Amino acid sequence: MFADFLKRLTATDPAPLPDEDARLALTALLVRVARSDGAFDDSERDRIDRIIATRYGLSPFEAARLRAEGEGLEAEAPDTVRFTRAIKDAVPYEDRIAVIEALWQVVLADGVREAEEDALLRLVSNLLGINDRDSALARQRVEKKQ
Repeated sequence: MFADFLKRLTATDPAPLPDEDARLALTALLVRVARSDGAFDDSERDRIDRIIATRYGLSPFEAARLRAEGEGLEAEAPDTVRFTRAIKDAVPYEDRIAVIEALWQVVLADGVREAEEDALLRLVSNLLGINDRDSALARQRVEKKQ
């Protein structure tokens, strides 16, 4: 189902993604982070739904549908390095800090920071061109809001 999308996303010289495809790619990345600790629970699903509903102006139903599509894409997506680099190429720099904040919201949704989640966030931040300091500041902003 996602084969053509993934082929475009991981092409040698990918074109910027249309808005709908960028939404799906970012949602899949949120799902990947949520699944990184081996548990993908309702608190993480709810958090992803709220993030994408707010970010994209979606109804709860539309957000849940996009998350479900993101779950399917994440399951078929290549390794995190290629997938995240493809997102970096398709997403404008100014949106990447917001992406890191959204990822931290998912990591912190269940109230537990697992080592696997921290390691994946460090990798993803680096691949998105966000340094450790800016990622830590993004995490602190998210922690203050919770």
